[in-house]
Amino acid sequence: DFAKQVERYAAEHQAHAFIIGRVGRPQKELPKGIHFTHTALAVYSAITLDDGSTEYGYAIHNLYQRADDPGRSDIIVDYPVDFFWGAQTLKAGIVIPTPAVQERLIALISEQKHLGLHNPRYSVVANPFNSERQNCTEFTLDMLQAAMYQTEDKKRIKANNAAYFKPQRVHISPLKLAVGSMVTDGVTTSDHKGRVRTATFTTIGHYLAQFNLSQHAVVLYANGRTQAI
Repeated sequence: DFAKQVERYAAEHQAHAFIIGRVGRPQKELPKGIHFTHTALAVYSAITLDDGSTEYGYAIHNLYQRADDPGRSDIIVDYPVDFFWGAQTLKAGIVIPTPAVQERLIALISEQKHLGLHNPRYSVVANPFNSERQNCTEFTLDMLQAAMYQTEDKKRIKANNAAYFKPQRVHISPLKLAVGSMVTDGVTTSDHKGRVRTATFTTIGHYLAQFNLSQHAVVLYANGRTQAI
């Protein structure tokens, strides 16, 4: 199946840790410039099964919005078969950092330092330049910054985001955003001043490429076709 295809592709490209993206909503509903709806960090790990035995595979470290409390989120580990279960389109974003960055990401996860980067106040269009709100992609970006700069200082991480990372402008009408803010706590622009910009899978890919911190970045389709990011 597609989840196994993604795992094989990552393994063939020596990915011990990589950024993974999926499409969880119909493509036509996505704002201009946004190609993936969920981003997370996949790490090759020893996985303990229900019967107590151990297998090796990719564990995916996600920030997930709560279904029953959309203004809050939790950190949840799942696996590719779960990750792609609700995908609207069978395509995966794959960004494989350089070996040095992968090593630091693995250390961050194994020491559980990434958990301290979580901000449970959720917004689907969170501003990556401050700590007021966070979404899945911003959490992934913050993990990257913490690993690369070897810091858990949130102020420093946000300063680095502001200095070096270029977010995606969100092209949604002010009325739609205002209605969204009233309808669900999962959509708010209270953490923005002026134009709404947020972290996306693609902008993380561009950021790593700009500073020569990625070794491979593609969109993988179910038919095996790949497209460079």
